Amino acid sequence: MPLFWRIFLLNAVVLIVATALLLGPVTVSTPVLLTEAAVLTVGLAAMLVANALLLRVGLAPLQRLTRAMNTTDLLRPGHRTAVDGRGEIAELITTYNTMLDRLEDERATSSARALSAQEAERRRIARELHDEVGQSLTAVLLQLKRAADHAPAGLGDELRQVQETTRASLEEIRRIARRLRPGVLDELGLASALKALATEFGGPGLTVQHCLDPDLPELDRESELVLYRVAQEGLTNVVRHAGARRAELALRRTPGGVELRVRDDGR
Repeated sequence: MPLFWRIFLLNAVVLIVATALLLGPVTVSTPVLLTEAAVLTVGLAAMLVANALLLRVGLAPLQRLTRAMNTTDLLRPGHRTAVDGRGEIAELITTYNTMLDRLEDERATSSARALSAQEAERRRIARELHDEVGQSLTAVLLQLKRAADHAPAGLGDELRQVQETTRASLEEIRRIARRLRPGVLDELGLASALKALATEFGGPGLTVQHCLDPDLPELDRESELVLYRVAQEGLTNVVRHAGARRAELALRRTPGGVELRVRDDGR
């Protein structure tokens, strides 16, 4: 049963019992006139109506808080519940809003830490691919070239084919390393990095156009990194799942910041 009805019914029972005692022979020595009973009954009804109105007004902030708690997405809290007046309910609403603010701050901090940890791991893997695997494959290429130059004609051709396969593998590893840690983002900025990303994903079967506002606001490093990773993931999904022929990467300025959009003509 809602809190309103529990309080209202309890108050109604108290008022009805009090009225019954006023009208009953146990507490009244003389018989109650009909007009007096009518006045008491009307007074009782008026008090019940006034009680209901006061409860509605008094519990309205608590009901708004209850609706907000039931509908709020804790991952994206959004707007806060308005605080009206003073008192315990106002303090409760203020505490709830403070809790949402703290939750958003902690979520933002956790996301930043997770992103920082991911980027550190990406840098480590990219460095190992470039320094260790890349150098090893480069050494293999040199050995294959030396062996192919001194091998018989038939064997030399096979070694050159192996050399081309190894060179292609080396280029793929370098491409993966660049995706893991885009140096162009640190060196030339977000706009140039997004243009390079669109060029990288474009190919014979997919045309990727980029549309970037020339007056983009200045963003911090973490925001630029998030935008780059979102664009990278969006284009990756286009290549893998959309079956599209054309895609567009757009970044435009908005009153509150920037808006990144990845669109395609696939399914």
